[in-house]
Amino acid sequence: MRKLINLNADWDFYKGVSDIQSAEGAEKVSLPHSWNATDGQDGGNDYFRGTCLYKKQLVKAELPEADRYYLEIKGANSSADVYLNGKKLCHHDGGYSTFRADLTDAMAEENEIAILVDNAPNDSVYPQMADFTFYGGLYRDVNLVCVNNTHFDLDYFGGRGVMITPEKAGDDFNVKIDTFVTAKAEGDEIAYEILDAEGGAVASTKSADTSATLAIENAHLWHGRKDPYLYTAKVSILRGEEAIDSVSYRFGCRTFEIDPDNGFILNGEEYPLRGVSRHQDRLGIGNALLPCHHEEDIGFIMELGATTIRLAHYQHDEYFYDLCDEKGLVLWAEIPYISKHMPGGRENTISQMKELIVQNYNHPAIVVWGLSNEITMNGADDPDLIENHKILNDLVHEMDKTRLTTMACVSMCPMDAEYVKIPDVVSYNHYFGWYGGSTDMNGPWFDKFHAMHPTLPIGVSEYGCEALNWHTSTPNQGDYTEEYQAYYHEELIKQLFTRKYIWATHVWNMYDFGADARAEGGENGQNHKGLMTMDRKYKKDAFYAYKAWLSDEPFVHLCGKRYIDRVEDVTKVTVYSNLPEVELFVNGESLGKKQAADHFFYFDVPNVGESTITAVAGEYKDEGTIRKVDKMNEDYILKEKGAILNWFDVEAPEGRFSINDKIGDIMTCARGRLWFIGFALKLKKKMDQNKKNAGEGEKGGFSVDLKSAGGGMMQMLSGFSVLRMTSMLGMVNVSFTKEELLKLNKKLNRVRKPKDLKK
Repeated sequence: MRKLINLNADWDFYKGVSDIQSAEGAEKVSLPHSWNATDGQDGGNDYFRGTCLYKKQLVKAELPEADRYYLEIKGANSSADVYLNGKKLCHHDGGYSTFRADLTDAMAEENEIAILVDNAPNDSVYPQMADFTFYGGLYRDVNLVCVNNTHFDLDYFGGRGVMITPEKAGDDFNVKIDTFVTAKAEGDEIAYEILDAEGGAVASTKSADTSATLAIENAHLWHGRKDPYLYTAKVSILRGEEAIDSVSYRFGCRTFEIDPDNGFILNGEEYPLRGVSRHQDRLGIGNALLPCHHEEDIGFIMELGATTIRLAHYQHDEYFYDLCDEKGLVLWAEIPYISKHMPGGRENTISQMKELIVQNYNHPAIVVWGLSNEITMNGADDPDLIENHKILNDLVHEMDKTRLTTMACVSMCPMDAEYVKIPDVVSYNHYFGWYGGSTDMNGPWFDKFHAMHPTLPIGVSEYGCEALNWHTSTPNQGDYTEEYQAYYHEELIKQLFTRKYIWATHVWNMYDFGADARAEGGENGQNHKGLMTMDRKYKKDAFYAYKAWLSDEPFVHLCGKRYIDRVEDVTKVTVYSNLPEVELFVNGESLGKKQAADHFFYFDVPNVGESTITAVAGEYKDEGTIRKVDKMNEDYILKEKGAILNWFDVEAPEGRFSINDKIGDIMTCARGRLWFIGFALKLKKKMDQNKKNAGEGEKGGFSVDLKSAGGGMMQMLSGFSVLRMTSMLGMVNVSFTKEELLKLNKKLNRVRKPKDLKK
């Protein structure tokens, strides 16, 4: 009978070592482990990317007796070679999926497992360019699977050896169970059994066939968060009366469709998908998460009231999919085919998609498989890119006839691009109101797309803006304050949640996450668009805006509790609640009650001395403090950490442009447009050099095809200040020196602002 032995303890780790015979410089580690847990989150885009060695001793006499022994590696980023006693057993490309190596034939009494893991840049294994850190390491469990010669398959794309396909038949469900058996002998039989949630038998049969269909009468449906009911399928290989291998997997009975006008429909009922995206890393841990971390993550998402999660941008831990099945969260699962199409990476997209589907087919939570994310950064007309997507789309439909395909399009991708029409449903990543444009552009954009493609369901795969512990009473786009993030999400909620045709919305992101190339917002090395901080210690105000719309748990939240010192005589105070009425008290005195259909309550509060502010909704209350000051608290004002230049260091003569001004404003006058042409030529030169360097084996190689991207790209760029744009270019390995920035600024200072822009 199958036995699973966890091997996480007592590994020798050798950083930067690619020789499996190495015996010096070892560090004792336990798995899960990442060598980029610190340097992958501190900024500079200089985290270690290379090959490291893991070693472990294995004594055969201490193992359960078995015919075959498989080493199961649940995550090694991004490529790995497995050796036993010096013999190479397998190579695997893809840092987010399970793979196995058969140790049996190379096993001795005393054994040494050696695993070389490599996260160095290359041109064939995805991802290679993206806005997150590619943490290296054995960052998930490593197990030993001990089995009989005859066993449920362990060799096909890291799969489970069992595929469970429930199909509705009136009020009943016919459940087809396909098994894949290695070395099945004549006379062996398969026992099939379905158990209910309490462990009671629902249906069973026994057959020599490796496939069977069992009926569940009056099936109890898996109905999202409302009722995430799970059955269990248990299958065993019988040799005579003895079970020589047995496995159990949970599944759910449900139907769904995605309607272009009415959105997501679960079991015949409209079930709006409103939720978040999730990256799997943590502060000081990287990707090396424990079960308790996954449980905490799912708990916060449940508190928010979300009904869906986009698991970006890669295959997540199997345990997290299990939790989503249990909690009823509808999932978008995808492969890391992201940002930069690589002609040499096609086979890797295919193998990663096969692994994703084979390993996760049985999860009822998953409804769509994601083909790619923002892959048209260099344009949507590349024939090889289009062919790659068509191959993936056909592959998914061949492997799984029960689910749909989707993808996340970059904002500037044209609505009428051939590529957009490849999957069954589509979503866009839009940041109007943060990276460019304004918040009020979001809803109308989707209306336009819906009118252009009335039969193609459209969703929102990413939207968000960054916030750190900066504060202001006059929030502005790009200021990184908690107040602007709250305002942004208020506006987006009202626009997106009221358009029922939008099949799913996914906030970017539930949690701040590691992006070592980032240098913005005052804390380098992270993307701060999360509704919570990377350490999961603080829920930003915007978290509660979503809770007010999505959660049935009564609450009231007073915004701005970290913003105490305020200079204005009358200050705006915002309250979020899912209750119909809120009363605000200042030092115990009521300022009155307000009602708000949109769950957002605004009060004007006299700011004198120090005041205790209390928001009350029914039996719930929340409290904070404000204090009148004469001068803005400097601790609330953004200062970029390690920046070459901060905005307040830039010379900005009155009535003249500077690199603190937005590109869109600069382009409103002829001399400004001439300046921008010169700037664009300089930028192109840097990107061309970057691309040339990449051909010589260096990191980089990304360039933006402005001509192909067209007006959408310019619309995005128009919302950036020149300084902010140049700081963000560090994410694609393009940098400007202090001297270059000052020279750009000096030229801009010669350009007069049009009268309507002067203050």
